[in-house]
Amino acid sequence: MSNLPVPHNTLIVVGTGEGANFYRNIGKNGELKLQHSKDLEPGNLADQGPAGKQPPDTSAKESMEATFAKILANHLYDLAQQHKFDKLILVLDPDTLGETRPSLHISVTDKIMLELPKTLVNSPIDQIEKSIQAAL
Repeated sequence: MSNLPVPHNTLIVVGTGEGANFYRNIGKNGELKLQHSKDLEPGNLADQGPAGKQPPDTSAKESMEATFAKILANHLYDLAQQHKFDKLILVLDPDTLGETRPSLHISVTDKIMLELPKTLVNSPIDQIEKSIQAAL
């Protein structure tokens, strides 16, 4: 690709259906330097349903992951409404990305500069940075 620069303060979400880590790009002049800012954990999902209809043969784990995808989409919507980010990079495992994408509001999707279907949630920051840079 064209190796696009990642703007300062870009929000980077790295996660799976079991949780997500939020980072900010603190690099200047297009440099990518991630700083961990917070985690989003699903908490008790029993009283929250997944987004959309679920097939009858859906496992409990799949249902929990779908529910977390909905929670993540809602959280990103809230952040977008509060003008907490201008650009967004989503690094989610392929299943979670597929579950999350349909639940994202246009105010979030308009800010996405990269969707990376990869499981990097337990990777060190430098590996996450390298994967993002390779995908841009």
